[in-house]
Amino acid sequence: NFTNLAVNTAVRFIIALGVSGCLITKGTDLSAGRIVGLGACIAATLLQNPNYSDRFFPGLPDMNIFVVLLIVIVVCGLIGVVNGAVISYFKVPPFIATLGMQTLVYGICLVYTGAKPIGGLKPAYTNIANGNFAGIPYLFLIAFVCGILLWILYNKTRQGKYMYAIGGNENAAEVAGIRTGKVKIRIYALAAILYSLGGFLLAAKSGGASVNMGMGYELEAIAACTIGGVSTNGGVGKVSGILIGVLVFELLKILLQFVGVQTSYTYIVQGVVIIVAVALDLRKYLAKK
Repeated sequence: NFTNLAVNTAVRFIIALGVSGCLITKGTDLSAGRIVGLGACIAATLLQNPNYSDRFFPGLPDMNIFVVLLIVIVVCGLIGVVNGAVISYFKVPPFIATLGMQTLVYGICLVYTGAKPIGGLKPAYTNIANGNFAGIPYLFLIAFVCGILLWILYNKTRQGKYMYAIGGNENAAEVAGIRTGKVKIRIYALAAILYSLGGFLLAAKSGGASVNMGMGYELEAIAACTIGGVSTNGGVGKVSGILIGVLVFELLKILLQFVGVQTSYTYIVQGVVIIVAVALDLRKYLAKK
């Protein structure tokens, strides 16, 4: 059970890390789940077993896994850059900008895959999600490294300081000389890169991909961040809190399954948890004011 918890938490933690940067700057990213799905579909179509009879690209040579990961990161990263640019320079509210991008990316994914499920992934790829090193799952190790890198970014770099400054008071940050537009573009680009990594790993873990992969993950990520202390009002949030939030959410689902609660009811409980978490966060914000 602990191994399953670590593996299930790993991908969601990576996605939540991406969303956290957007929330800290008083934004959000509703396109996260669809970018995860697009990343998964691109990776799956390029990393099918050469001997698989129903290959998506029949004449495609056997591709290197890291080259495919780089392709996925570049494609999804560009989507993040567009998100950041629309929010920063066209002044479109993050909710609307990323909601539109959510639909746009889903359409791109439908056109790319033809709404066809993709399977037959080569073992070297699926082993990334199912393998382990000295008994520790690879997924856990990858998520751990991502957490360390994001902790360094948030706490030890100029980009991290600018991010918190923008979330605290964007106008004051601009007066202080921070180029808020460029900082936001970098934040949304990094978020999309983390989503792409999450999608790449999710396809390997599932042994296949479809256009609906990652659907709703953005809401879980936002809820996990909020539970972990990342304020929806911006300027507050820690990597350790994000991990706690993801663990709480995953443990809640596992406990409900152990108790024997039907899957349909678990969505009701998750919805209540999200509402309560955001309400408590807003109460803390208003109390401080």
